[in-house]
Amino acid sequence: MSDQDAIFEERRGAMTGLAYRMLGSRADAEDVVQDAWIRWRGVKPGEVSNPAGFLNKVVTRLCLDRLKSARARREVYVGEWLPEPVVDEDHPDLGEDLTVAFLLALERLTPLERAAFLLHDVFDAPFADVAKTLGRTETACRQLAARAREHVKAGKPRYHPSAEEEQRLTGAFLTAAMTGDESLLRGILAKDVVMHSDGGGIAKATMNPVFGLEKAVRLVLGIKKKWPAPEGTEARLARINGAPGLVLSHDGVVFQTMALEIADGRIAAVYTMRNPEKLARLNS
Repeated sequence: MSDQDAIFEERRGAMTGLAYRMLGSRADAEDVVQDAWIRWRGVKPGEVSNPAGFLNKVVTRLCLDRLKSARARREVYVGEWLPEPVVDEDHPDLGEDLTVAFLLALERLTPLERAAFLLHDVFDAPFADVAKTLGRTETACRQLAARAREHVKAGKPRYHPSAEEEQRLTGAFLTAAMTGDESLLRGILAKDVVMHSDGGGIAKATMNPVFGLEKAVRLVLGIKKKWPAPEGTEARLARINGAPGLVLSHDGVVFQTMALEIADGRIAAVYTMRNPEKLARLNS
């Protein structure tokens, strides 16, 4: 492996992590990193004095280009959009801050706000480099990052459950969802719980978030009655985007993931992915 190849491989994880946070898709992130590789191969050895800064710039600009078309697709997306789930050992190279709530907070930012915040606050790039990457002044980039920081605060977990608490609540939720145990559901869901679901217009899913304990209980029980999991479904506890969750599969094919957000000893949010296109990586 050449020195130039080694530099790229050393940066691959960080680049993939940056692109995933920008785009919300591991598949798209890997495509961006592959495009960055092609551009990196066109650079003469020793031509770039700051490889990390150069590669961050390339990846960020490629992501900004993709976000233009992504925004148009989101406008016609059927139902609620959630990021492609990253499960268990699939993400050790992506770093921290992968929770679905955090990624959805990033989605509410403008592309430039997202880029400035991620480059500086998550990937520690100095504002001088951020300015060069975005083609803005350092002052403008500081303002972009500051605005983003305020919005993203809501996506940061304020409660950190213990491993025992995560396992207990995740196991209880699995039991309640599979058996339709209403009493158990009421004992583990928060009063202001929010149920999110993404089917992409391909698989059955709620069109909009469902708010509150009563509606959440009716939703889970209704799904159990009208659309029960196929006989022979296997369910396992997993970590999804760094949070506790469940992976459901049938005949070896994953058809659903559920990431849980826990706060104050209760389940505060459930993020269900049923869109087969976003689960394809788990079945490859």
